[in-house]
Amino acid sequence: MNNHDTILNNIRRFVTLLPEEEQELISIIRTTRMKKRQFLDQPGFVSGYRNYVVRGAFRSFFVDNDGKDHTVQIAIDDWFVSDFYSYITQTPATLFVEALEDSVIFQMKYDDIEGLCARSHNMSEYFRITTERAFAYSRKRALSNISKTAEERYLEFLEQYPGIVQRVPQKVVASYLGMSAEFLSKIRAQLAGKP
Repeated sequence: MNNHDTILNNIRRFVTLLPEEEQELISIIRTTRMKKRQFLDQPGFVSGYRNYVVRGAFRSFFVDNDGKDHTVQIAIDDWFVSDFYSYITQTPATLFVEALEDSVIFQMKYDDIEGLCARSHNMSEYFRITTERAFAYSRKRALSNISKTAEERYLEFLEQYPGIVQRVPQKVVASYLGMSAEFLSKIRAQLAGKP
């Protein structure tokens, strides 16, 4: 798969690239196929790539001291995914990033992106905007987790990401929302029974 329209269209939502900037970006992209349950990032290893999901689904999660996993990100087509803290700081990852489906991603090395951003204000601006949006969303999500009921969090998730529920296992959605799969099943049953 060498059609880069998806990532270029994503970028065009925020900035306008010159044709030569588009070509330079395309030149640093590596297309990678991932199998379901394959790991993209793992704790202890530095996340060296910015990963754009062309087709597929992923989750980022950590495992606590009791062996329970906690999903911190779900990513599907047209999203970026990685242990972003590890990627940005170039320190060892603390998250697992796992493919939930057979997937295709575009990978760009950290050093290549940094060089491109140093040469291209437009690319630097794109990554600044998307990083700020990701930070703002993570802050909103943290506030939602402490101020809303489980049902409110689920309804908010359904409204924002209606396509995800059909694509990823219920236990992953439940983990992302900070509840057990059984509790999420009860919420879904209650909502289905409401007039």
